[in-house]
Amino acid sequence: EVQLQASGGGLVQTGGSLRLSCATSGFTFLDYAIAWFRQAPGKEREGLACIASSSDSIYHADSVKGRFTISSDNAKNTVYLEMSSLKPEDTAVYYCAAGLTGWGLQVSEYEYWGQGTQVTVSS
Repeated sequence: EVQLQASGGGLVQTGGSLRLSCATSGFTFLDYAIAWFRQAPGKEREGLACIASSSDSIYHADSVKGRFTISSDNAKNTVYLEMSSLKPEDTAVYYCAAGLTGWGLQVSEYEYWGQGTQVTVSS
């Protein structure tokens, strides 16, 4: 059974930092691209960053470049999202997703999704 477990969310003040984790199981980690998305209330799901560990390929959306960093620990089948200089507009539910043939930040590229973790940035 494919599972993606996102964790690490919480309440943080403006300017603070958080590290999200996406623990995966049930598939061959290196065969998949893993991405982070977020969705704020009333807004569409937004792609933030993706990583393909087999090729060391990484991509970050312009909206978070320089503040958010995606990385992976292949031994733990886990992908991380380091977030710094957080702003109230970063408040959202953050999801990780896995795609066998996908790449990029389109929702349609990813077939497996985690349950999400809430990030709230207070002003």
